[in-house]
Formats: sequence, structure tokens, C-alpha cells
Amino acid sequence: MRNYNSLLKEIMDKGADRQGRNGWTRGLFTRQLRFSMADGFPATTTKKLAFRTVAAELFWFMSGSNDNKVLQKLGCEIWTANANSDYWKPKAKFDGDLGRVYGIQWRFWRKPDDGTVDQLAQIIEKIKKDPNDRRLIVTAWNPGEIEEMALPPCHMIFQFFVTDGKLSLHMFQRSCDMFLGVPFNIASYALLLHIIAQMTDLKPDELILTLGDVHIYHDHFDAVKEQLARDPFPLPNLWLNPSVKSLNDVDVAKFNGPEDITSLVKLEDYKYHPPIKAKMAV
Repeated sequence: MRNYNSLLKEIMDKGADRQGRNGWTRGLFTRQLRFSMADGFPATTTKKLAFRTVAAELFWFMSGSNDNKVLQKLGCEIWTANANSDYWKPKAKFDGDLGRVYGIQWRFWRKPDDGTVDQLAQIIEKIKKDPNDRRLIVTAWNPGEIEEMALPPCHMIFQFFVTDGKLSLHMFQRSCDMFLGVPFNIASYALLLHIIAQMTDLKPDELILTLGDVHIYHDHFDAVKEQLARDPFPLPNLWLNPSVKSLNDVDVAKFNGPEDITSLVKLEDYKYHPPIKAKMAV
């Protein structure tokens, strides 16, 4: 994760200050981070990563859910502010509704004939049957449905690549809250890579993130300086339950609570500095 910390420093030292939709940021345009899974699981060690929350949100995406109440049942509150925002709440169709956000697009992309496409299920089958396919792509950016989302997708599109029995994943993210959001995104897509690799009998190899608008909120400057003053620890390892073989195995509709997350996935040998609190911009 030294590359992540280096990017934080580059933004602080060289970024441009701009006022955006939800406050002042300091940012740069387009950087790339690469992580080899052979080096360990890319969880931040200069502050504690809320890994169970990361896993809960990812399983929620993979299940095709848009119900914040389901996330809350799993002990995850990171979408609650969006669900209750002045922009979205009048549009919600039920209590907890977040609209046609990530999981809906991944699993229920609307077709012109009113049918839907299960992009994620199709990708898993394609990887199994034709691993050399150059169309192993899932997209959440649906311009026709942006107004039907509590928050347009930040991590927009991802693609898989198979070679020599190993699976890699490349994700493009348009808007990158480097202090709060990106550590979650790194861990989430690393976990997704491990899960899809296990479902397709491949070895997880490399995670590549292409980041568009990389920024640090001015309100987070002190927190970033504190984080950069800390020395990183060695990366942890990921334990993924061998029983996870299909999308049905991560279906949050079947989960009863946070304990169902930890029964499927956890970090081992995770050594970290204390958490650093900061307010999320909505």
C-alpha cells in the first residue's frame, strides 16, 4: 500500500484546489495503482480498514440489491446518508430504496425489450468457457438511469483478464475520495478478484485501478497528514471460505447478520495503526 500513500502525498504536494459539488478538494487527474495479490491483500495498514463493512457492501452489490435496510442488517451504514439525502429521499420508492445503483446495474441491467441482463453471472460463465474473451466487462455507468440513482457510480466499469491460469482485474473509477473512499475501493475490488477467481478455479493475480479525478477533501487534510506520518505494516492475508463457489453463496437475502460475513471472509495477520476518523462528503 506504499503506492497508495505515495499518491496521497503527491496530491497534497502538487494537486490543484477546486470547489466541487460537496466542498473544496485538492486533486490531480488520472493516476494508476497496481497490486499483486502475491504480495498480500491490499488493506491499508497506516489506519484500520473496516473490512467487514467492505465485504458486506460487496456482497450486497453482487446480490443485486438496492435496499439500504439489507446493508444495515449486516452492520453497514455507509449508504445511509445517501438514502436520507435531501436530493434522493423524495425519489425513493420504499424506505431504504437507493434506486438503480451498482448491484442493480451489475445484475439487472435493463434491455430495450424490458428484459434484463445479469452482467456478473454472464461474466463468470464467460471466464469459464472462453477465458481469452476480450469482452469480460461489467459496467455500472448507465447514462439513461443516472437520475434513478441515489448516487451515480464512482467505480464505473471493470474488466477481467486471464492468462496462465491466473485472473486479473482492471477497474476504472471516475471520482476518487482518496482518504475515505479509495481504500474501500481497493479492498473491495481485491476481494471481488479473489471471489471470482475461486468461482472460476483460477488464481487471483493482479488488481489494477485507473483513477480519474483523484482528490482529497480539504476537511481531510489533517487526517491525511496523520496517516502519512505512520509507517506501514506488512500486508495481511485473505481467508475466503472454500464453500464460496457461486453467486448464490454470497446472496445477502439469505444472511441474518454481520456474523454471516465473517463466516465467509476475513483478514488474517492484519496489523494496523488505529482508525482515523473523518466525515464523508455526501
